[in-house]
Amino acid sequence: MNFIDSVTLEVADTAAAAHFYSTAFGLDPSRVRLRGSEAPTSGFRGFTLSLVVSQPGNVDALVGAARDAGAAVVKPASKSLWGYGGVVQAPDGTIWQIATSSKKDTGPVTRDVDELVLLLGVEDVKASKQFYAEQGLTVAKSFGGKYVEFASGPGTVKLSLYKRRALAKVAGVPADGTGSHRIVLSGAGSPFTDPDGFVWETSVPVKGTN
Repeated sequence: MNFIDSVTLEVADTAAAAHFYSTAFGLDPSRVRLRGSEAPTSGFRGFTLSLVVSQPGNVDALVGAARDAGAAVVKPASKSLWGYGGVVQAPDGTIWQIATSSKKDTGPVTRDVDELVLLLGVEDVKASKQFYAEQGLTVAKSFGGKYVEFASGPGTVKLSLYKRRALAKVAGVPADGTGSHRIVLSGAGSPFTDPDGFVWETSVPVKGTN
């Protein structure tokens, strides 16, 4: 069985990005890593990262913290059929969805994150599902050619697949984009590149973390 142990965001300014993610989200640097890159990229990079939280107040707290730290609010937090959420774009260009399935607060507001989810926008969901199953990932949920969710372990990053244009619509941005995805995925096993050009590397422990 294979999981995403961490994701590495390729950014122009690693110090600025580290400050943003620490200030806005308090993310574990062993799960969301940073690497310097000047690789050309424009428009939608084909993925979003999602912070899943327990209640609407936590969504508001994280969106507000991200905005105060320099993020652009792409979609203000609002209610929907599935819950409550908003979308921000970090200064490095990464799009973050912040969401909860709960429609009301049930406890004190915090910025605690329950789950980190990587959503890849792919051209052919069924083909990518098959590809990832062959790499050792286990399908947890599947809705035809529209959406796939893979099983995840404790402390790992959950992987889901959407149609690229559908994911861009959810994120509130145009689907067009060129150049580097500016993200690298890390897990057990040999390195590979998926059908949509997303690169996987073999996991390497971060020095100074457990």
